[in-house]
Amino acid sequence: MAKKDHVSETPATAMLKAAGVAYTEHPYEYLEHGGAQHSAEVLGFDPFTVVKTLIMEDEKARPLVVLMHGNRTVSTKNLARQIGAKSVQPCKPEVANRHSGYLVGGTSPFGTRKQMPVYVEETILALPKIAINGGRRGYLVGIEPQVCVQLLGAKPVNCALAE
Repeated sequence: MAKKDHVSETPATAMLKAAGVAYTEHPYEYLEHGGAQHSAEVLGFDPFTVVKTLIMEDEKARPLVVLMHGNRTVSTKNLARQIGAKSVQPCKPEVANRHSGYLVGGTSPFGTRKQMPVYVEETILALPKIAINGGRRGYLVGIEPQVCVQLLGAKPVNCALAE
C-alpha cells in the first residue's frame, strides 16, 4: 500500500472518537468515479459491506443522507414514499459538498456541516461490520452498523435496487 496506515483526523473520526466508537482505518488509493466498488476491490472487501454515503434532497430541496450498499442503487421513488416526500433526487456535487462539508467521493455521514435526516438501507443494519467513508477521499473506517443508528439517528428504509 502506497499510503501510510494512519490518516489524520477528520470531522468524522473526531465525532467517532468523541462518542467512544471503536473503528478500524482503511486508507486506499482513491480513483475518481471509482466509487464503493473500487474501494471494495482494492481493500478486498465485499461491496455489499462497503456503504456509500449519498447526499440527496426532497422536492423542497431539503437535504438528507442515504446510506446504501456499495453494490446497490437507491430507488428514489421507494425512498420518497417511505419518508413521506413527493420526490427525492441526488444533489448536484457542489450542493452535496456545501451540505456535508465533504468533497463528493469523501463524504461521511459523521461530522457533517449541516444536521440532516439520515436513512439507512435496512439490510445494512443486519451486517456484523461495515466499511464507510471516514471523511476523506481514499479513506474508509470499519464500524458496527448500529453506530449509524446510535450516533446519527439513522432510520431504516427499504429502497435498494441491484446494480
